[in-house]
Amino acid sequence: MTIAALIYHLSRAKRPVEEAKLLTVAIIVGGLWESFLVWRGILVYPNGILIPSLAPYWILGLWAQFAVQFNVLFVWLKQRLWLASLLGGIAGPLSFRGGAALGAVHFPNVPLAMATLAVGWAVLFPALLALSRRWDGMRELTV
Repeated sequence: MTIAALIYHLSRAKRPVEEAKLLTVAIIVGGLWESFLVWRGILVYPNGILIPSLAPYWILGLWAQFAVQFNVLFVWLKQRLWLASLLGGIAGPLSFRGGAALGAVHFPNVPLAMATLAVGWAVLFPALLALSRRWDGMRELTV
């Protein structure tokens, strides 16, 4: 489903190459961030691990679905990076708590996990939104 959603999204983009660059970078950054958390033992995923100490493969699909929203749903946040940082620092850890409640992830040390996720999301979300200002394939290029 994720691949179909990405194909559809890129087919609707006014500048698909720019949008594809953003999606690719967001997926890679997200995968590296999640793998770092797994490697450090901050997050433990009970399934989908193909290579020990790396995030599960399905995380890349979640990051892809998230990245699709940068130039669609999160447009209003692009000029409010401070707010994106605040929202990322709050909503990021809360989404992981939801995943934990569903059994998708475990935290060996809950306070450490929540603090690390809060800091990470407070940095990553606005950084990726700033990048989406540069690679916005959904808007017309104006001269």
